[in-house]
Parts: sequence; structure tokens; C-alpha cells
Amino acid sequence: MLWGVRQLRQACATVARQATQVTVIDDAIEAYAATLRFDRDRGATEPRPAGAAREDLAAFWLTLDAINFGSGWFPTLNKRAGRSGYNTIAAALRERFATAGPWRAQQLAEIEPATVAATLGQDPEHELMALFAASLQDLGARVAGEHGGRFAAVADAAAGSAVELALRLGSWRCFGDSSRYGTLEVPFLKRAQIVAADLARAGVVGFADLGRLTMFADNLVPHVLRLDGVLRFAPELVARIEREQLIEHGSPEEVEIRACAVHAVELIVSARADTDAAAVDQLLWQRGQEPRYKASPRHRTRCTAY
Repeated sequence: MLWGVRQLRQACATVARQATQVTVIDDAIEAYAATLRFDRDRGATEPRPAGAAREDLAAFWLTLDAINFGSGWFPTLNKRAGRSGYNTIAAALRERFATAGPWRAQQLAEIEPATVAATLGQDPEHELMALFAASLQDLGARVAGEHGGRFAAVADAAAGSAVELALRLGSWRCFGDSSRYGTLEVPFLKRAQIVAADLARAGVVGFADLGRLTMFADNLVPHVLRLDGVLRFAPELVARIEREQLIEHGSPEEVEIRACAVHAVELIVSARADTDAAAVDQLLWQRGQEPRYKASPRHRTRCTAY
């Protein structure tokens, strides 16, 4: 069953109460929230095609977010000098859009791993290229079959609601992201939610309910929150992460890491009436690019969720 963001918040709060390997340090929240400084003039954090039309911007963000996963494989990618795995992919896609324009929906529906690899400057035999191609194929088929081949129509179909867009996209295979914690379903909807935020930041569409989105549960924001003293991981979990041992997707500890981060951000938002979860997520994601955070390993999970 696909739940909404209200149920996601409730599920993450439940996981936080029951968690055995990750703890939210409640007493740290208020002071930590007070230290956060938001740049209200900053737009989307990623590069975008300069001067692009609305349809091209919609195509760019939907295409990029459809392959905004694979961080567990990033250490094995051919990364550009000084760039993370994600920024390597984002920059390569931006260059494709600048030189050749966006792929049409039907082109994406038929795209092959070799084409994806050539575009991104990667080995065509790399496991992630096939996963990227499968996600883009689903995106293309959905846009072609349900939205007349128009990427902006995907945003327009949500009738001005970021939550509605996230829920619609969450039902697509290319954006699906739900985990189980015992008998509890936790519909993280990480990339489905980030599409809504990215399209809004890029000026493609206006949403009145962006504040209803949750944090975009990945492996970087929990890492920042741990190093900043808001989350505490069990010593054995920290040891596994520092050994760079892969954490299995859907395992109790992996769900706890993501869910406790979501819940911690909700508490931060409750302590700061002037912000929302998407803004906190953006600030902490940017903080995670700093040398202090990059110097320490974060958890790595090989999955299509993040």
C-alpha cells in the first residue's frame, strides 16, 4: 500500500521509538536547530541547463532524479576531479542537455545501458548503468503513455500539490521507495519527494504545500546528523560503516538510519517555525560536502532508493 507523507512521519516516529541501533538525541535538537542558518535566496543545489525552457527544465529534473540513486556504488564510478559521484552524474547530464537537448520520452523508454554509460562517462558494464537504464525506461514509458510525452505535464497533473506529485511518482517503478520494519511499512519516497522540491526550486511549478514534504532520506544527511551529535549509532554499526562494509538495503539498521534521520529533521522543524523539512535537508546535504564530513565514511547501501 502506498501511504502519504503523514503516514511516513508516523512510521518514522515509530521506528525511532523502537530502534535499537540508532538513537535520536532529543535533548540536542533545540540547540542544534538554533544554529542552522538558511540561505533563502539559494535555488536548487544542482547545475541546470542555462536558459532552458520550462519543458526542458522539467525533463532535466525528472531525468536526473530518476537516476539519483546508487550511492553504494559511487566509490566504484569514474568520478570527475574534485566531484562526488552524484555531482559527476549531474554535470554529465547537464552537458548532454546543453549540447543535444533532452531525450524525448519515447527515446528514454528505449534507452540502453551503453547509451547511459556513454553520456555519463562510465563503463558500460558497470552494474549501475543497467539500473539507470531501467529507471529511465520506466520514466520514458510513463511520460509517453500517461502525459502525452510532455515532462511538464507530469508536474501539472499534481494540481499544485507537491505531496500529490510525490505520491503519484511513488507509484512508478522508477521512483518507488518503501521499506519494511517488522510489520511496519515505511514509504520513504525519497526521490519522488525530491522531484517536487527540485521542480519548485527550478521554477517549473509552484506548490503551496512544499512544507508538507519530509526530509529526503539518503545516506548523507544521517551522516551529517550523526557527526553533529543529533543521531547516535550503536558502536558495532559505526565500526561496520568505518570498515566501509555495505549495509543491506531493508535491514533493520538501514531502515533505522533513514527513519531516525527523517524523525530528527521533523523535530528540528518543530523547533524552528521559520523552516521546513526540505530546507533543512538542503542545508544539511550541502554541509555534507564539507571536508569534515567527507573525511569520515558514511554508510553505503547498494539500492535504487538513494
